[in-house]
Amino acid sequence: MTDAAALSRLRDSAALLQPDLVALRRALHREPEIGLELPQTQAKVLAALEGLPLEITLGKQLSSVTAVLRGARPGPTVLLRADLDALPVQEADGLEYASAVPGTMHACGHDLHTAGLVGAARLLCERQAELAGSVVFMFQPGEEGDGGARLMIEEGVLDASGERPVAAYALHVGASVLPHGWVATRPGPVMAAADVLAVTMHGRGGHGSSPHLALDPVPAACEAVTALQTMVTRRFDAFDPVVITVGNFHAGTADNVIPDDAVFQATVRSFSPEARTRVLELAPQLVRGIGEAHGLTVEAVVEEGYPVTVNDPAEAGYAAETARQLLGADRYIEMPRPVAGSEDFAVIGEQVPSAYLMLGACPPDLDPFTAAYNHSPEARFDDAVLADGAALLAALALGRLTAAS
Repeated sequence: MTDAAALSRLRDSAALLQPDLVALRRALHREPEIGLELPQTQAKVLAALEGLPLEITLGKQLSSVTAVLRGARPGPTVLLRADLDALPVQEADGLEYASAVPGTMHACGHDLHTAGLVGAARLLCERQAELAGSVVFMFQPGEEGDGGARLMIEEGVLDASGERPVAAYALHVGASVLPHGWVATRPGPVMAAADVLAVTMHGRGGHGSSPHLALDPVPAACEAVTALQTMVTRRFDAFDPVVITVGNFHAGTADNVIPDDAVFQATVRSFSPEARTRVLELAPQLVRGIGEAHGLTVEAVVEEGYPVTVNDPAEAGYAAETARQLLGADRYIEMPRPVAGSEDFAVIGEQVPSAYLMLGACPPDLDPFTAAYNHSPEARFDDAVLADGAALLAALALGRLTAAS
């Protein structure tokens, strides 16, 4: 661990950066970009890193930025990650720095993540002489469903320093639930896997007056929807849960016409790699069996999304202790259970021992238990937490690399 005096100096240095970090966060918030191509966001990150002793590489398949800081002495590599992309959401809050891009908003706080990682880079560059090893700063587009982390891995982010990281850390702000300035994490599963089950049941259309002359796909599809709910309660451990939610269902055009097809899609959430593997095998089998029992032809396709985000127990314990020492024990709480959302950082965690932490950014004048959630048009994030977020990311790397000396 980093000693108390060093952590105090780190907090003081981060506080001096706060005005610059707020300005960067608000500039990012005004001009949000979606997906993998974020040229304006990339330019802002590069401008904020200008003049620092970093080796910078830009992505080819996406507008990523990878920056490597090499310490004064040899040692291991630590990776710090922030996501850059916004969401297709129309901002509802009348902030003075509200999004100027219609239908696009930083509704998940990635603007704070980006500014926080820039702050961590500045703090660690100031302490380059203390580091035994390297830090990789991973600025990632395409977290919101576009698989940006996997693309960055393909382009070499995990080998950017010349060797694989021994640890990776990421921080996510919350607009609600967690009180302002509090930090939370847990060992083991911290966020769910999210996959899609897409089903089409092909029958034979006909007239509602003569259903016996048709092969009606609608009752079979309805049966499949309810059977999926029964399956997750009878084939899976209640303490290793699976959640299947059918979000859309389409069939037919008129009340008296039996359609040829019925189509539905479901999000499939799971909280362990084992449960994920099993549900992605059993769910298609179940719907195929039901459809075929009704004489239908069934297409049941799994579209794999992000895996379970799993915190390495040792890294989660280290991150928790670092947060307590840096910010105070009264500002840390262990998460009682995983969050059912999913996260692209999971693919990093499959290859590198990792810890993923939450930071409460609910404005202090709001009740975190009734405030709008992340992804809401009304979501609000208090950028007063930026210095603490930057300091925490820096402390995680600093403690890891000074311990190696």
